[in-house]
Amino acid sequence: MAGNSQRRGAIRKSGTKKGAVVGSGGKRRRGLEGRGATPPATMRKNHPAAKRAAAAAKAAKAQGATRGRPAARKSDDGPELVLGRNPVVECLRAEVPATALYVALGTENDDRLTEAVQRAADAGISILEVSRTDLDRMSTNGLHQGMALQVPPYRYVHPDDLLDAARASGTAPLLVALDNISDPRNLGAVIRSVAAFGGHGVVIPQRRSASVTAVAWRTSAGAAARLPVARATNLTRTLKDWAKAGLQVVGLDAGGDTVLDEFDGTTPTVVVVGSEGKGLSRLVRETCDSILSIPMAGPVESLNASVAAGVVLADIARQRR
Repeated sequence: MAGNSQRRGAIRKSGTKKGAVVGSGGKRRRGLEGRGATPPATMRKNHPAAKRAAAAAKAAKAQGATRGRPAARKSDDGPELVLGRNPVVECLRAEVPATALYVALGTENDDRLTEAVQRAADAGISILEVSRTDLDRMSTNGLHQGMALQVPPYRYVHPDDLLDAARASGTAPLLVALDNISDPRNLGAVIRSVAAFGGHGVVIPQRRSASVTAVAWRTSAGAAARLPVARATNLTRTLKDWAKAGLQVVGLDAGGDTVLDEFDGTTPTVVVVGSEGKGLSRLVRETCDSILSIPMAGPVESLNASVAAGVVLADIARQRR
């Protein structure tokens, strides 16, 4: 056989296994090594699951540019959506500088819807009809009752301007400061109580505090449009400045040294409300002139922060009447 013959004159063919040949350089050995765990289906380029995930991401990105279906922004500097018929009507009555009114197709008409559309048209606010599915997606929780109002970011006032406006009202200033309140629903409820019982404004810390978002707008039932809210860089310093200006600073706590029945709220007053869990912070508590407690007739040890604020503000309003 040619190449393997032992006869005289036979020539060995090149590339046979006999004799010295060039090695593989370890390629075959590395090819047999493991490559780790198999990646998820969504990370494999040609897998159907990866194609579906890429299509969904592309659709979500394009949703914000679709006419009549703006994506809801979560940033504090972005617009907010006020949801629900009563909050929307209250905001329009207060002439909130809204930019768009969204109405779901097929929404049952009533007096609030008619008034909202009329006021929006008179104010030059864009009125957009969208499907209920799109409005559900924009509101994230679906609690819109077929209506949503897009408002620009809330404009806070300076604490000094808030005090000046309270003094210019002709009545004894009544302000509420919130300490450690992180739930925007509590913030909205307090704003609503302050507006209902003749208060002049609310001050919140700039950090570690709930801000006036769409949730607070909804809970306040539009009262945030009529009541100024200030942001203090340092709440303790602001309370000290107000105390020097002649206001009594009163903190709310279950173990206070003064009972609500013995409290005189006819003078200029700042009511400081802490969270239900943490209560007042140490520095804020030390700044207060007195700590006020609400007498309980039942076995309940404490009240929700917004409820406690409403009880105290109602009693102060009774005293001032």
